[in-house]
Amino acid sequence: MRIDVVTLFPDFVQQCARFGVIGRAVERGLLEVEAWNPRDHATGGYRRVDDSVCGGGPGMVMLIEPLRKTLAAARQAVAGTAPVIYLSPQGQRLTQEKVQELAGLPRMILLCGRYEGIDERLIEHEVDEELSIGDYVLSGGELAAAVLIDAIGRLQEGALGDAQSALQDSFSDGLLDCPHYTRPVSHEWGEVPAVLLSGDHAAINRWRRMQSLGRTWLRRPELLENLTLGENDQRLLEEFKREHKGNTHEQDH
Repeated sequence: MRIDVVTLFPDFVQQCARFGVIGRAVERGLLEVEAWNPRDHATGGYRRVDDSVCGGGPGMVMLIEPLRKTLAAARQAVAGTAPVIYLSPQGQRLTQEKVQELAGLPRMILLCGRYEGIDERLIEHEVDEELSIGDYVLSGGELAAAVLIDAIGRLQEGALGDAQSALQDSFSDGLLDCPHYTRPVSHEWGEVPAVLLSGDHAAINRWRRMQSLGRTWLRRPELLENLTLGENDQRLLEEFKREHKGNTHEQDH
């Protein structure tokens, strides 16, 4: 997969693609990340990429032409089409389901805004989709682009040391992930659940599924509203609720 990022801070984007899972994916040739600076396509001595807001008001708005030329250069760098995704708080909320969809594309272009945003006419004519990483405002789209690159890059085949890791991530099946433990088994803060040490893989899988269902019920109950649970999952969730109620009752006393 190739991801081109249009940004006023290309060094930041390139640095984000150097570390951890994403860095390894880039080294293995599974992912390519390129950054494009609109200032390289701006005119005038100051290479302006923004101007004041029409109608008055604070801040500046990014100009059409530098962005338009930058997008054209990014498209021409590699043959084939590439959707343009604008990172914006007004966009569709990013979900794991959306990440999985995007991870299957061969290429995309991420557009990072700054200041008060981008001239709406460029968005209407050049942008295929707007995405938001949450209901809050950042200084620019670079951090959101880094989040998207990381989420997509780790799903590229061969990026993770164990392909099962992605399948067990939170939200991969609409649920939160189960709790995880490592050594030491005994610690002043508690013991590793005995089932995880039993060697009984069926029992371990059952426990993990129940914990995943229960944790979702406790922390993100709205996620369960969008799922149709089978009979087995319903039984596991009810069992978790009974155990949770019992533990809560014991703590109250």
